[in-house]
Amino acid sequence: MKLKFTKMHGAGNDFVVVDAINQDIHLTPEQWRFVADRRFGIGADQILVVEKPQSDDVDFRYRIYNADGGEVEQCGNGARAFVRFVTEKGLTDKQAIRVQTMSGIIEPRLEADGGITVDMGAPILDPAQVPFNNEGLLGKVEGDETLWPLELPGGTCWVGAVSMGNPHAVQIVNDVDKAPVQEHGTLIERHPRFPRRVNAGFMQVINPHEIKLRVFERGAGETLACGTGACAAVVSGIRRGMLSSPVKVHTRGGDLSIAWAGDNQPVMMTGPAVTVFEGEITL
Repeated sequence: MKLKFTKMHGAGNDFVVVDAINQDIHLTPEQWRFVADRRFGIGADQILVVEKPQSDDVDFRYRIYNADGGEVEQCGNGARAFVRFVTEKGLTDKQAIRVQTMSGIIEPRLEADGGITVDMGAPILDPAQVPFNNEGLLGKVEGDETLWPLELPGGTCWVGAVSMGNPHAVQIVNDVDKAPVQEHGTLIERHPRFPRRVNAGFMQVINPHEIKLRVFERGAGETLACGTGACAAVVSGIRRGMLSSPVKVHTRGGDLSIAWAGDNQPVMMTGPAVTVFEGEITL
């Protein structure tokens, strides 16, 4: 079969975006891995699939596959690429759309200046719902946040467990450029305390309104930016009393702006989404 696609990125987090409304798509995990492969396929951190809505109260369905071929619940940078794609392709004429994901409804909006803001919904902070198994652990409280110890070879790291529709473990580091992201990220991603694996965030606080962030993503490895990771890091930092909304998040691929008014309120993420090229690949 031939697959038409668009290559996009949001702050360096790159995607293959596929229109499944105007072409029939039934790919296996092996085929998704081939598409994401940077040497033998197209190359991407995630593959985003645009589908027809399954109910009348949303405009589209949004499915996400990681580079390892597994389907996941959420992708924040991808949400911005999603609204850019459906707008450029003439699939909608709305400035704001409602999109169904595996983890719930998100509402991305195209701004007048070309940026894109996404209502990512309220963060999930209950460990059992992240999900994170804290049974038998003694946490330590900082502000409104409870940090949990993760035993790793060579020591213990303390993380905040936050879900933005997908699970995140956020830790503070002194220098994000020197942080052992690859070494510890691999271990944290598959730590037995996280039954669905986890995205590992490494956050350096510059001032209450500015951080640097690197994220080792579940099923993709370290990416140049992670939208849900930025949201989770800011939520954790605000709850710890270290940050104040809004917060500029410097990633290796670009900057994101995250705003959060507190518990039970939605996290708002603003950033770029860029179309790189279009093509067709034979599978």
